[in-house]
Amino acid sequence: VQLVESGGGLVQPGGSLRLPCACSGFTFSGYTMTWYRQAPGKERELVATIGSTGGRTNYADSVKGRFTISRDNTKYTVYLQMNNLKPEDTAEYYCNAGNRYWGQGTQVTVFS
Repeated sequence: VQLVESGGGLVQPGGSLRLPCACSGFTFSGYTMTWYRQAPGKERELVATIGSTGGRTNYADSVKGRFTISRDNTKYTVYLQMNNLKPEDTAEYYCNAGNRYWGQGTQVTVFS
């Protein structure tokens, strides 16, 4: 099983990033996928969740209207589109499959 996040980096406030998480080794289309983040010294928090068919999504209040989660079951990939980024979005971002499998994370830093 592999979950590989990418797309992180340095961005100024108001900027955008798109994080893909490429998955393999399990039946991707059968799993709810979730993005989490963890900032230094803070608890890991749920950012966004998408159902197995993509028809159901949920977001943390702090990212509603700015972030969009999506998935492509033909590519075994889940995405997190992040717009209007803020310094408080700075964190390591992780994808998770069914509360069972985790990626290694990708760092997002929003600086002014």
